[in-house]
Parts: sequence; structure tokens; C-alpha cells
Amino acid sequence: MADAITATPGTAAPTGTTNGAAAGAGKGLSGDLQTFLLMLTTQMRNQDPLKPIESSDFAVQLATFSGVEQQVKTNQLLGSLGDQLGLSGMAQLAGWVGMEARVSAPAAFDGSPVTILPDPRDGADQAMLVILDATNREVMREPVAATDDPIVWAGTDAAGAPFPPGQYSFRIDSYKDGELLGTDMADIYATVTEVQSGIDGPLVVLEGGATVAASEVRALRHPGD
Repeated sequence: MADAITATPGTAAPTGTTNGAAAGAGKGLSGDLQTFLLMLTTQMRNQDPLKPIESSDFAVQLATFSGVEQQVKTNQLLGSLGDQLGLSGMAQLAGWVGMEARVSAPAAFDGSPVTILPDPRDGADQAMLVILDATNREVMREPVAATDDPIVWAGTDAAGAPFPPGQYSFRIDSYKDGELLGTDMADIYATVTEVQSGIDGPLVVLEGGATVAASEVRALRHPGD
């Protein structure tokens, strides 16, 4: 299970992470080291007294032993450094908890209006807002201005009936002279509820359960700003 931080803003409660690759390599090398020692002692114990091991061969074996031992220590050090860096990154992001992050992710709709931040393609003279439900099924589309001005989605259909609570995503289809230029997911602001450690870096958990990489957060603001 991923380690997580669920602190109040400005506090941190990180737990340890594991550098799987370094740990796996360390265990493998450690096993090789033990096998090498067993073979070396067995060879010395069972050597022919009339034909003892040449000193040069013994020196080579000792050098091999030293190299394997050093590699084990190096991998252990790398694993420790990886753990410390992971904890440091999570601790720095602990202050994000409780703030609103601008991300391209599903919004948790509970009946309150959702502010959408579109970014139509350059040169577009028309745009269409497309609303998708949690299954990525289109539930509504309506024309909007081809600008980056915020759009407030009331959460109602064309007849004014409210959509059920849940997660909704928002897409902007950009047109020029009636031709589709492209489609892009629109940004929203969502409250950060948790920070987790991931394989490729810290993850941010948003209100409603959506998870994005910390590197995908475009902006942060205090609630109500």
C-alpha cells in the first residue's frame, strides 16, 4: 500500500518508502556474497595438501570477494538515499493538503456549481463544452466562447434538471470555420485531501478520489480565492 500524508495544511506526517530496485539488487548481491564465501571456505577446507591453492589464485578470489562486498554496501547506500529523497518530497508537499489545485481531472459534483478553466486551441473561432460522466460517457454538450475565460457549470441539463452527484470531466472541442481543430480536457480547481508516494514520484489525491501526479498540478490557491 502506498505511504500517505493526510495532515492539515502546513503539517507533515510522512512514513517510510522503499526503493524496490535497489533493495532487490542488494538482496541478490548479498545472496551471491554468501554463496561465494561458502564456495571459498569449502575449497580451502578440501584442497589437496600436496597441491595447495596458488597464492595468485587466492589473491584473485579475495579481490572478487572484496568487489562483491563493496557492491552490496553501495546498493544499500543507494536504497537509503532513495528512501530519504522520497520522504523529503512528500514532506514538502504536505502543505498542499487543504489547498485547491488546478488540474486536468474529474470534478466531484455535489450539486454546487463547478468552475471550469478552458484552453481552446489557437485560432479557434468556436468552442464546445462537452461534459462526461464517471464512465467517460458524454452526458451533455453546449457551445461556449472560444476564450480562456472561466465557465461556471451549474450541473443541470438543457431542461434545467440537475445531474446526479458524482465525478464529471470536462472537454473543450475547438473549431475554426466549422472544422474541428482538436479536443482537450479542461482544467478545474479541486481540494487536495492527501499526498501519497508513487513509483514515479509523489501523487496528489483530490476531493472525490481522483489522483494525479504532483507534477501535473498547474497552480495552487487557498480555498475561496
